[in-house]
Amino acid sequence: MIRRHELSDAEWDLLRLLLPTSSTGRPRLNDRTVLNGIVWKFRTGVAWRDVPERYGSWATLHTRFRRWAKDGTFEQMLQAAQTKADATGDIDWLTSVDSTIVRAHQHAAGARKRGSATGRSAARVAG
Repeated sequence: MIRRHELSDAEWDLLRLLLPTSSTGRPRLNDRTVLNGIVWKFRTGVAWRDVPERYGSWATLHTRFRRWAKDGTFEQMLQAAQTKADATGDIDWLTSVDSTIVRAHQHAAGARKRGSATGRSAARVAG
């Protein structure tokens, strides 16, 4: 049974081959369970400690997430998903950025602070 916020069988089939394997140490928690826990955490926005126990220990999820983020596993997953979507025409690469919605703090524009003009800068401002 697929629960809300979990990977479908088709999504899992695409991603499972991209996950690193480990043949040493103690037996690992199932990668699909861990990945579903990570997906659940980010889709719901909860803290790591609040991920349901059905996905395993939150510490295991967090450790595996950090490891996969560091070694580029998630980037490979994104590229694979984009490649598949592009091949089937399910992705639109057109992007538009409207700068009128970007807010900047007044200090980001380079405005000088009151009383900060000294030396040659003060002479230029006065003259």
